[in-house]
Amino acid sequence: MMQPIPGTPARPPGQEPTQAANNVGEQPLSTLQRTVLERLVIRLIALTQQQSAEVWAGMKHDLGLKNDAPLLSRHFPAAEQNLNQRVETATQNHTTRQVVSQLTELLSQGNNRQAVSDFIRQQFGQTALSQLTPQQLKTVLTMLQNNQITIPQPQQRPATERPLLPAEHNSLNQAVTKLAAATGESGKLIWQSMMELSGVKTGELIPAKHFAPLMTWLQARQTLSTHSAPTLHTIQTALKQPLDDTEMRTITEYAQQTWQATPQTILTTAQVQGILNQVFLRRTERATGTFEVRDIQPIYSPFVAPIVETIKSMSTRPGFFFIVLLIVLALFWLVS
Repeated sequence: MMQPIPGTPARPPGQEPTQAANNVGEQPLSTLQRTVLERLVIRLIALTQQQSAEVWAGMKHDLGLKNDAPLLSRHFPAAEQNLNQRVETATQNHTTRQVVSQLTELLSQGNNRQAVSDFIRQQFGQTALSQLTPQQLKTVLTMLQNNQITIPQPQQRPATERPLLPAEHNSLNQAVTKLAAATGESGKLIWQSMMELSGVKTGELIPAKHFAPLMTWLQARQTLSTHSAPTLHTIQTALKQPLDDTEMRTITEYAQQTWQATPQTILTTAQVQGILNQVFLRRTERATGTFEVRDIQPIYSPFVAPIVETIKSMSTRPGFFFIVLLIVLALFWLVS
């Protein structure tokens, strides 16, 4: 039950009730009435970021009063109702903004945007969040937080086939920038190399399953760019995920077949990148496991390889050159 506002003066004896009520209504707001209205104004300011004067002016406008007209006691009920309605509306809008903000954050994760789009189309017949009521928005947020919204099966894709998320793409871009600064290479060319390694064409997105191997490739290239005499062992230590025994054996065979390089051979920049490319391809299962034709050595390689190494070491000693040459010719004669 509503309590009368205290402060109403007693009616003098002999005064007519109507005249007394009119006199009370024409009096300024009582201290309690003004306090009630001021508290509502403060709540409205907190919810809407409006200025105090703006709120008071809006309320007087709704009551049909001029901005400079004083509020009287008789205006209090309508003023209180007006401000209460404004506070209720502002509270609903504030809550809706919070829900939309939380939804926006969740929509950027994984395939949530597609899932929510399908859900609101099926459940509410709408195609945009802005068309939903506050209660419908709350329902979508709650279900999304509880993993109760899923992508329809025909549109669902394996996680390994999804494209890079914005955060993953940003991480790669930062690593590319660091590598470009360390080597002087164009960032555009580095991205082109990454796309070729990933097997994607221009305009296509790099699969998310290649994110970790690409980060390893970029970080290893940056680390090795500071080494003046890198070897296979140096590459092993530069990899964030070191080669296991099988990978080390495969890469060693690749280096031997391609450049006759041993684990102790000092590698060029191009050879280092070639080996890192092979590591990436094998870890993403894009390598065939066999060497290309241009990498295959001549059939006599097992017999002559030791001699070739000897020739290399003896080429700086002319006195032994002809002796080595005679040995090679003798071996060819025996084999034939």
